[in-house]
Amino acid sequence: MKSVFRIILRSLLLVLGLFAIFFFWASSPTMDEAEYAKIITHEYTSTTDNDSIYSIVTYNIGYLSGMTNNRAIAKPKELFDSNLKKVLTEVKKVNPDIIALQEVDYNAARSYEVNQEEKIAELGYNYVARGINWDEHYVPFPYWPPSMHFGKIVSGQSILSKYELQDYERIVLERVADNPFYRDALYLDRLVQVVKVILEGKEVVVINLHLEAFDKTTRVRQFEYVLNLFNKYKNKYPTILLGDFNSKARDSEAIIRKMFAMDGVGNAAFFVENPENTFDTKNPVERIDYIFYTEDSIEYIDGTVLKEFGQASDHLPIEMKFKLK
Repeated sequence: MKSVFRIILRSLLLVLGLFAIFFFWASSPTMDEAEYAKIITHEYTSTTDNDSIYSIVTYNIGYLSGMTNNRAIAKPKELFDSNLKKVLTEVKKVNPDIIALQEVDYNAARSYEVNQEEKIAELGYNYVARGINWDEHYVPFPYWPPSMHFGKIVSGQSILSKYELQDYERIVLERVADNPFYRDALYLDRLVQVVKVILEGKEVVVINLHLEAFDKTTRVRQFEYVLNLFNKYKNKYPTILLGDFNSKARDSEAIIRKMFAMDGVGNAAFFVENPENTFDTKNPVERIDYIFYTEDSIEYIDGTVLKEFGQASDHLPIEMKFKLK
């Protein structure tokens, strides 16, 4: 009887040991943390003839998984190829000067190791500020079945520009405090990217964010930090704050309403009485993506929710056209 007990105990210890080794490997980074924030320059053919009217777009591309994002649904390579083709076609038509992306994969098994940032940059964006926020050897999500696991992920946020970028900073926001250790170890960082774009010899501050989606308390604290950051820049520079706020325009208690109430801050392609929705793309029911700007230094020309991008992502992009005052 004792020998049977020893065999069972050793087997359990072996299983636990193997699990601990797997967990340590899965949650370990695939690259040097020094690579998480960098400005990349290219030499693609690029045109910037815009008569001093500039265009900026924010787009959570959902790693080009369309409406399958975070769902335990088979995602064949053809899905990603088709969605990438759609995005490239529409970006060419819109031809923005600056694009702020969220949920972009650089080297991830879930999107077949395609560098999505680079594919979009090839359209003529020679200045790129990259911010990696998820670097894991193996992410076991969605949890079941295992064949649906994300696997290796290197993903994050990128600002692509036809104009020079300077003074780039990648800021990691507060994490969800009560996440269990195993979830926290495999969870992404929520980021703010801050960079200066040189337009007409002026420094224009662009702040690209992706706030916490699943924990409201954390999202509120992240937003308060970002609001302080925005206030730090807005009186000194033309400043644009944009991205996926995960805060619903129609929720009377949503933290985003602080932005709506700010004097001297505009909100592109937005009407308080009936805000146009950006999520989800199959049947848009919420507005959670925004472009805010400083009215004293930026002249708003036009703004649009770009429905033509369809279901390449579960979000629709927003475009703002503007001039500098």
